[in-house]
Amino acid sequence: MRVRISTIAVTLLLLLTATLVAAENSTRANGYTIHHNAIPTALLSPEVASNYRIVRSKYRGLLNISVIRDVPGTTGQPVTAKVSAYALNLIGRRHGIDLREIREADAIYYIGDFPIVDGETLNFMLEVTPEGSSRPIDATLSQDFYID
Repeated sequence: MRVRISTIAVTLLLLLTATLVAAENSTRANGYTIHHNAIPTALLSPEVASNYRIVRSKYRGLLNISVIRDVPGTTGQPVTAKVSAYALNLIGRRHGIDLREIREADAIYYIGDFPIVDGETLNFMLEVTPEGSSRPIDATLSQDFYID
């Protein structure tokens, strides 16, 4: 069962990062790198969506955030954090995004879903406070969504 869960986690991470590499962003500050991206949930496989309790829909998006402590000579170390996020569309409508922590093997990430409409550009506002840090890191991400 552990191998299956790890396989699913790897699949989810690959889908979240590899499908829209051009849309993946990161923010570096205070010795941390915050990786953040957003995709339509319809891109997830049914199995991955089911295992993570994500509704697959062309009208739902998924925000994925990971927090990595910069460690010289390595790819860094995943850390827990207090993470809050919301999205603003171009007319200023705010979508709150409830995030939940996912831990798989050595990976720690935060996911949350939100509504999307065709042709919409969403600007995501993130506030990340890594565990043990007193200073939050502000990050932003802008993503266009199109529905087929």
